[in-house]
Amino acid sequence: MKLMSVEAARAAMLGAVRRLDSVDLPLAEALGRTLSEDILAVRDQPPFTNSSMDGWAVRSADGPGVRRIVGESAAGHGFGGRLAPGEAVRIFTGAALPPEADAVVIQEDARRDGEAVEVPASQTGDNVRQAGRDFSKGARLLAAGLRLDPWRLSLCASAGRDRVRVVRPPRVNIISTGEEVVEAPAVPGPWQIFDSGSPGLEAMLRTWGAQVRRVTGVRDRREAVRDAIAGAGGDLVVTLGGASVGDHDLVRAAAGDLGLDMRVESVAVRPGKPTFFGLLGDGRPLLGLPGNPASAFVCAELFLRPLVAALGGQPAETALRRVRLLAPLPANGPREHWMRARLLPGPEGDAVEAFLDQDSSLVRVFSEADALLRRLPGAPAAAAGAIVEVLPLVRG
Repeated sequence: MKLMSVEAARAAMLGAVRRLDSVDLPLAEALGRTLSEDILAVRDQPPFTNSSMDGWAVRSADGPGVRRIVGESAAGHGFGGRLAPGEAVRIFTGAALPPEADAVVIQEDARRDGEAVEVPASQTGDNVRQAGRDFSKGARLLAAGLRLDPWRLSLCASAGRDRVRVVRPPRVNIISTGEEVVEAPAVPGPWQIFDSGSPGLEAMLRTWGAQVRRVTGVRDRREAVRDAIAGAGGDLVVTLGGASVGDHDLVRAAAGDLGLDMRVESVAVRPGKPTFFGLLGDGRPLLGLPGNPASAFVCAELFLRPLVAALGGQPAETALRRVRLLAPLPANGPREHWMRARLLPGPEGDAVEAFLDQDSSLVRVFSEADALLRRLPGAPAAAAGAIVEVLPLVRG
């Protein structure tokens, strides 16, 4: 099989998919989605000049002295009268400033006596928020293409929006193959193990904003794998296991029965060399991941996450950091190696330490890792203190 570099394989995969269509969603359902429209302000915010403190609305030109109290302005209930010279209005935070007032004296600096209040001197604008200070009518608050987080959703709400147009979430179907795995609470047979790969992949995909459906327990029969893939539907099919070329690795052949147009046959990566990608006859992209959990999870970070991002309208880059190596590493072989590692804080910034055992079947090591350490093909031995590239893993 033709081996492709990680970068070339990722580029080939991303070149084969397009952003999904858009839907209108209520704000409560739009978290994590990508905007398909600009969000424009329909009015000034705040829509009126208001007080930033509890106190007294005054005319600063009146100077210090005693003012006659003529009313009150509270949030949602403004003062409807006119503020004449020598008068003051009791005002609360967020309440509208009377048009004639230009300053607010905070209540701690004033002394009330019945229907009068003594205030010190003030300056125009003291403790006042001008209308439109946050944004003005017609301003573009958010641009299409931005991912909606809680703060951006709040901004949409402040613009009077209860619904937004967003890229719909990708629907991903995971097909777990292999008669050697069973899913709890089933009792494994003498030559079986629990399925740890597909639950982990489902959790990763949900974290990345995808909707997920899992099909497990697909037997090692070509027709069974073919039927599972054909019936999966969705925007992206991910198979787990059976990706290599052994007698029991049937996913490639089964996908071939469905018209698979192979775009990536194999990747020069460790772990995860058998990873492949193509387009089924009906146009659905299919990503084939190895069955070993570490191989599957590494390649999910390198390939599946960018695919989900691209489908969902987000940038698909893989953000690497450069940090200091804590312990020496031997020279690397011909494949790009992504080592499970831990980041540790230090006086000179974060440093990274690779786990000693990098066997691709180990789940526990991945549970303790918070980064993948990248070693380029043919990289020479690296001494402690050398600068290396890492991909931080987002932990819940």
